[in-house]
Amino acid sequence: MQLNDMLPQFALKGTDGNMHSTKDYDGKDAVAIIFTCNHCPYARAYIERISKLVSDYKDRVRFFAINANDVKQYPEDSFENMIPMAKKLNLDGRYLYDESQEIARTFAAQRTPEVFIFNKERKLVYHGAIDDNYENPNAVTQHYLRDALEAAINNKVVSVKETRPIGCTIKWKPGSV
Repeated sequence: MQLNDMLPQFALKGTDGNMHSTKDYDGKDAVAIIFTCNHCPYARAYIERISKLVSDYKDRVRFFAINANDVKQYPEDSFENMIPMAKKLNLDGRYLYDESQEIARTFAAQRTPEVFIFNKERKLVYHGAIDDNYENPNAVTQHYLRDALEAAINNKVVSVKETRPIGCTIKWKPGSV
């Protein structure tokens, strides 16, 4: 995806057993899509930070986390194992399973975690990392995701529009890439 691209339409099964779609963003000032998984140490390092962001912005931002990993290669990323992770992420069932990997391909997502922020007009205004230090939350100096959310919900220009996502690669099914 390129900056200013429109939010792609999708419907995926969430950890609450229900289908969740981009229509679920109605009434929110921004949409945050985070490609993540259960096993990746980078993704695991961000669990508490994602949970806090979801809590801080619950009234203005619709968050979705999407797991697109091949569960045959990484069984710990199975849908069943996503359910307890959704609770840790504070996502109320909006940890979605992209079993076909079609949505990850649509977004051109490559890493876990990898963030896409869409503004009120549902245009992509930020793509990349959550912040500049996955290892130590106390050493973060650049809060890319939080800053992008603040700009998006306040109808301002995002100052840092793109960063390089740091994390494990999405585990593609054999022959799918």
